[in-house]
Amino acid sequence: MKYNELQVGVVIKHPPIVVNEDEMVEFAKRYDPQWFHVDKDQAEEGRWGGLIASGWFTCGIAMRMVVETILHDSESFGSPGLEKLRWLRPVRPGDALRLEASVTSKRVSSTRSDLGVVRWSWRLFNQHDEEVLDMDVTNMFKLDPSTAL
Repeated sequence: MKYNELQVGVVIKHPPIVVNEDEMVEFAKRYDPQWFHVDKDQAEEGRWGGLIASGWFTCGIAMRMVVETILHDSESFGSPGLEKLRWLRPVRPGDALRLEASVTSKRVSSTRSDLGVVRWSWRLFNQHDEEVLDMDVTNMFKLDPSTAL
């Protein structure tokens, strides 16, 4: 999607992606090797009653969905960061996660007419419509100043 297509209030959706246990554990072993992410037997006895995904893995799934649905052909060139990041429920192997990205604000920079700024809420839901991730994200877009809205 292009910057000019993103309007405040629009909700962009991505269909579910099923969480693969091998990918989940492989990610955790490399980047978040806590026992409840990597040791199936120990996780079964733990607080969560089984393996759960690293929150960072869940964020990666959200990023993939946003790129596939919105950013892949856009003028986006990065993000200065997040305002909020919350992991609301554990994500488990076999969960089917879907995205709802809602544009909350959009503006052209007051100092650079070639820079658009979009803020939005990225939310992931599991197959039971339970929210598992809530993020407020800012993205920057390169604009043609003569066509920016």
